[in-house]
Amino acid sequence: MDYPVEKWKFYVSQKWASLEPSLKEKLRQPILLRDSFSLSLSLFQHEDEEYLFNLSRSYCVTKDAKLGLSCKEEGNQKFRKKEYRTAAVLYSRALSHVEAGSTDMAVCYANRSAALFHLGQFEVCLEDIRRAQEGGYPERLWPKILLRKAECLFTLGRLQDMADALASMENQISADHNLDGTGSHRDLLCKLQQLKIKARKEGSGLVSQPAAPRRTPSEPEPWNRNSRIPCASSSVSLAFSLCKGRHLVAAKDILPGEILVKEEAFVSVLRPGKGLLSQGSAGAALDGQLAPEDLHCHHCLKAVLASVPCQSCSYAKYCSPQCAQLAWNGYHSRECSLGGLLLLLGVFCHTALRAVLVAGFAQVRRLVKQSHIESLAEAPGPGMVTEGDLASIPGCDAEGRYSSSYQTTFSLLAHTDRHSPELRFLCSLSVAGLCKAFGAPDLEAIVDEKDASGSQEEPPAAGASSELEVLGEAMLRHMLQLPCNAQAVVALSASGSEEGPVTGNEEIALATALFPVVSLLNHSCDPNTSVAFSGRTMEVRASHPIPFGQEILHCYGPHHCRMGASERQERLLSQYFFECQCRSCSKELNPSSKGIPSAQPSLFCCPACHLPMQGQGMLCCSSRTCKTQVPEETFQLQLRDLQRLTQRALKLLEQGEAGKSMELLQKCQMEAKKFLSPVHLLIGEIEDHMAQAQATLGRWHEASGHLRSSIRVVEAHFGPSSIEVGQELFKLAQVLFNGSPFGCTKECTHFIV
Repeated sequence: MDYPVEKWKFYVSQKWASLEPSLKEKLRQPILLRDSFSLSLSLFQHEDEEYLFNLSRSYCVTKDAKLGLSCKEEGNQKFRKKEYRTAAVLYSRALSHVEAGSTDMAVCYANRSAALFHLGQFEVCLEDIRRAQEGGYPERLWPKILLRKAECLFTLGRLQDMADALASMENQISADHNLDGTGSHRDLLCKLQQLKIKARKEGSGLVSQPAAPRRTPSEPEPWNRNSRIPCASSSVSLAFSLCKGRHLVAAKDILPGEILVKEEAFVSVLRPGKGLLSQGSAGAALDGQLAPEDLHCHHCLKAVLASVPCQSCSYAKYCSPQCAQLAWNGYHSRECSLGGLLLLLGVFCHTALRAVLVAGFAQVRRLVKQSHIESLAEAPGPGMVTEGDLASIPGCDAEGRYSSSYQTTFSLLAHTDRHSPELRFLCSLSVAGLCKAFGAPDLEAIVDEKDASGSQEEPPAAGASSELEVLGEAMLRHMLQLPCNAQAVVALSASGSEEGPVTGNEEIALATALFPVVSLLNHSCDPNTSVAFSGRTMEVRASHPIPFGQEILHCYGPHHCRMGASERQERLLSQYFFECQCRSCSKELNPSSKGIPSAQPSLFCCPACHLPMQGQGMLCCSSRTCKTQVPEETFQLQLRDLQRLTQRALKLLEQGEAGKSMELLQKCQMEAKKFLSPVHLLIGEIEDHMAQAQATLGRWHEASGHLRSSIRVVEAHFGPSSIEVGQELFKLAQVLFNGSPFGCTKECTHFIV
């Protein structure tokens, strides 16, 4: 997903293997980015271009009216099955394919409004009804959507508007003589009268009834902005050292919960769903699976159920016409025709292109030219950076400010010499293929565009790199920066059935983004910060007290609560090229040093006395009186059998056999207690599944008990402030609300808040 699809990776690996030994050796050596790109561009032959083009056809994003109608029919089927969320997504896919301004588009908007109505999305439903009416929805069908409009307005408390909609509906029915005496006519009139009666019962008449108050966005949390780092708090300061490079430290004592950085991504790209990449665009359109590209705005990344399609391609979708226009003006007008190729080449390549488009060619050329000068002349070294001399820190401007800009993005390390020659070749050839896809008009338009400051590019000096070489070099730089500097924008996605009594959530990587200020934070497996996202904005808060002068640390992914030290070290070294020396790694890798005990809990308990087992290979009971010994392999076999049994129970639950599933889970629970530690994660999973089964059977009290047991296990592993505990607490809140909506409201609210 980050890198190109497997077929293109295999093709490039074959090309790499066929290179002349001397050429391959040259590419193995550290070479300048411009030389690497120029060489790859010369190696990119017509047959490579043809293969890439044919491969991209599987990910075609051209509008297909027939496919749009198929999506609409599939949506109708899901609607009849009361799978309204999936139906809404399928109608959105249909809207991305049908002709703009056509009757088919109006019908899709009307159909989607029906799904949104059943989902309780009344404001958005009204918007779709308006779009259907303005888009040429057949007038003979207007009474249906006018009734839906009236029902929405009634629910929202806008009773005068509802009265107007009902009057319009009555006029519409009266004018259509084809409806007279039909079952449809009688049904509509009956619903109309019922709605009028409900409205009269609401109080003192339609006109005087106040509208439901609209929700207003909460006030932004006050904070003191940093004069040197505009999107950071004044509580932090920028520092530089030979061993740590650029980093942030506490400028004062910081309390838990304090906002330290609030940064909007310089550039972000939504990650396509697995279905699109595995099945191709046509197959994914009809599979009914909810994917990130359907549920989030491709520009601001906010959640959306009623998307606005791009007018030129079938892939890009937005939360509003305003976001669609911002995307078109900023970058999408240049990307739109390359959609299938960009999906094929992966998110990193797409992000690299978008970064140069957002920056503007004038700024790109200036920074590329500056990098050439610095590579020839000796630039100020790390040792020359002194306190107070912030302007010499890479990325800072002349006044010593480090902002979220293209200049700071360009200054992020690409680690060119650390990446494998094969990966560098894949990236270089992919960028070359993308550059070859630029037509002359596209390239001319990119070069002529003004940058963010409004300035236009000066004519290049004689002997300077061509426009294509400048773009290619910059994109290659960004593509090599991304493995170490990209941030996954994460969001919670509903898991499980739409109709289940308790909705689970799972964390998904929604988009890849560059946050140049957040990239200043170094890693710790036990960080002193936590992160949260709102659309394209990343917020970093202190999770622990941070004393003055201490470094602000962020977790790059491998966390001490989620994996062992050896695995963390391996992942960090392979992706980020450093050996972590944080406190957690020191504890686990050197358990006897300085008297620090090992942080790893025992996974198994003694079958005889239930105390923890210890050792390796042949495990011994930790009790001094119990002499029980059990081979570790025996426990591992029991664990695998129990995992298989748990999966069988979960499958029964998914098939609607909650009673049978519960019986099997009770057996799993009994077996687990015989040999597993009380805080083993599998015990937590079994308790979670038992809670789901009990909730399905309507046994809310029992379900809450199992969830509390699951929470104790999850808390022991991931900590009380972890996202995993939050997800379990959210389930518990739902169970308490469903089981006793009046008696447990206070406790339920406590868990939600």
